[in-house]
Amino acid sequence: MRVLHINAVYKRYSTGRSLMELNEDLNANGVESYCACSRTYGCENVYQIGNERSIKTHALMSRLTGMQGYFSKENTRKLIKYIDELKPDIVHLHNLHANFINLPMLLKYLAKNDIPTVISLYDCWFFTGKCMHYTTAGCYKWETLCHDCPQLHEGNDSWFFDRTKKVHSDRIKLFNAIPRLAIVGISDWVTNECRRSPIAKNAKIIKREYLWIDMEKFTPVPAEEKRREMGIENKFVIIGVAEQWGSAKGLPQFLELAEKISDDKVILLVGNPAEGVTLPDNVICIGRTNSQQELALYYSLADVFVTFSYQETFGKVSAEALACGTPVVCYNSTACPELVGDNCGKAVNIDEKDGIFKAINEIAANGKKSYSDSCVRFARDNFSRANITKEFIKLYEDLTQ
Repeated sequence: MRVLHINAVYKRYSTGRSLMELNEDLNANGVESYCACSRTYGCENVYQIGNERSIKTHALMSRLTGMQGYFSKENTRKLIKYIDELKPDIVHLHNLHANFINLPMLLKYLAKNDIPTVISLYDCWFFTGKCMHYTTAGCYKWETLCHDCPQLHEGNDSWFFDRTKKVHSDRIKLFNAIPRLAIVGISDWVTNECRRSPIAKNAKIIKREYLWIDMEKFTPVPAEEKRREMGIENKFVIIGVAEQWGSAKGLPQFLELAEKISDDKVILLVGNPAEGVTLPDNVICIGRTNSQQELALYYSLADVFVTFSYQETFGKVSAEALACGTPVVCYNSTACPELVGDNCGKAVNIDEKDGIFKAINEIAANGKKSYSDSCVRFARDNFSRANITKEFIKLYEDLTQ
């Protein structure tokens, strides 16, 4: 079996790392797996779609017209030629909202040639007229047909025109024209949301496959020496992880939390610090790390992982924390509570005053040890890289039959 994956990036960032790992595992399990991406970061075995100039041109045109995914025609023609030469049994579409591909051209080609197609839902972009997320806006027009978008100037913003009705209408027609389509959500929440979308009407398979965690790297490790080195050996450690800390990632909420916690607690933030923000003494920001082993060490030394996000389709950092035996505190919103299994932490209502603070104190009172075994077991049962790879192989086989 031969599979071609199409994604914005390879090797870096969340979807890029996930694609690289899936590609490696598929090849190791006898599947001929190939990748085509707009940013390959020097990986010679990956077909590169376009270049930085074409991406910037597409981004500009999408903002001028409100039609993201309708440009890059020459790049897409070359990609289609590559697909013709490769002759894959499956084309697996990942993150395509990065201004590098002409979506109507690609989908028409896949439908015309009856190529079994899988789409992975890392967010909600595929089944809306523009938006990657919509819950904060409270907009559910995508259940019928998008129009008058309340988030027109957010994300990949449109400067002048609201074309969400046309874009959404086109996607409904194009996806429903593909004879053999499978839709895979990375959580039950996003999968069930998509089931209500018109684009899923003719899908042969709709299922959930969680993102996976490398259990060999994300596992509980001894961390007492690191605690002593950091001077927090006698502290209850609250950890948060992000690429870049700012308002969007919950930095204001962590600073507010820092004012409430007792002196025996400390907040550890992993990720690049926000510019111009002075942190209190009980907040330590250590910067971003590219080492999974180092990240696993920080998860392991912490007593609880906290996220203030309320708009997630999965939450990989929460899953990584669980795999390292650290309970999770999050909001009971979108996919967030799915990652808090029995005795694995607590999901609190968004409108519950001091809900996160109270949940942290509850975990502190019970002690991390009373949660750790449940956290590791839940992670291994649900986020195993090997098991999820096998499920994708079965999905490909079922779709091609």
